Amino acid sequence: MESLCLPTMKIAFIGLGRMGAGMARNLLHAGHTVAVYNRSREKADQLAADGARVASSPADASRDVEAVMTMVADDQALDQIVFGNDGIAGAMKPGCVHLSHSTISTALARKLTAEHAQRKQGYLSVPVFGRPDASESKNLLVVAAGSGELIDRCRPLFDAIARQTFVVGAEPWHANVAKVCGNFMVISAIEALGEAFATLRKAGVDPEAFLDIMHALLGWTVITNYGHLIAQEKFEPAGFALKLGLKDVRLVLAASEECVAPMPLASLVHDQLLAALAQGQGEMDWSSVTQVVARNAGLKSKS
Repeated sequence: MESLCLPTMKIAFIGLGRMGAGMARNLLHAGHTVAVYNRSREKADQLAADGARVASSPADASRDVEAVMTMVADDQALDQIVFGNDGIAGAMKPGCVHLSHSTISTALARKLTAEHAQRKQGYLSVPVFGRPDASESKNLLVVAAGSGELIDRCRPLFDAIARQTFVVGAEPWHANVAKVCGNFMVISAIEALGEAFATLRKAGVDPEAFLDIMHALLGWTVITNYGHLIAQEKFEPAGFALKLGLKDVRLVLAASEECVAPMPLASLVHDQLLAALAQGQGEMDWSSVTQVVARNAGLKSKS
């Protein structure tokens, strides 16, 4: 049987946290040539065994590549990586594409679109859905927006890191709206689970038994997966830190204000996350926000 040869690309990958490391490793396994950079060099060194070139700076990683993929925590970190000293914008050659996988504001996405265009570079917003285990197993969902030609050119990269790609618009910032609205849906489900579990526990009903019913009724893996974490109070190590969840809810509220589309439930969830942060839960998984509801109901932690 004739083997199927998929196109490979020469790329840079910047930001090797719990999500980025798995994405970069899958790109290497797919045969792409990858230069990696991370502020903590040891995380980049761990990928050298998989064939990555460890770069000394974002600029060093981004020279003479076809695409630069970034996966960092927030607007400030991405702005610094793109426009700071040794940033990628000054190193990318004309025609090179910046793929931002980070959950960022629509305002920064529009700035990146304009700035890269001025330099004759491409830009796509390509946030992803999934936790670190999905990143490692190539089971992410990619949400892409921007030029159709650029999206088609970069599909081999999306196929290397994800099980499915969704295109949501011709303007890159459309993908950022979809991402923060998606995260809002997840945290709203977590809040609903926390409220339901508090009532169930006080009534003497096992939340795990209730989860079986909800799985049969709704069939949403988010409910099942987070439901088990909440029922067992397994909030560490964090798959997604609560402080980042609070950042994302702030982003969806900013987008809703920009679009003049009130999101009262998002405002409630924001306040619950802020209360959890005040209780020192910032580094715990964002599902630990349910402890706010439990405390308000007079329930004690199992730990």
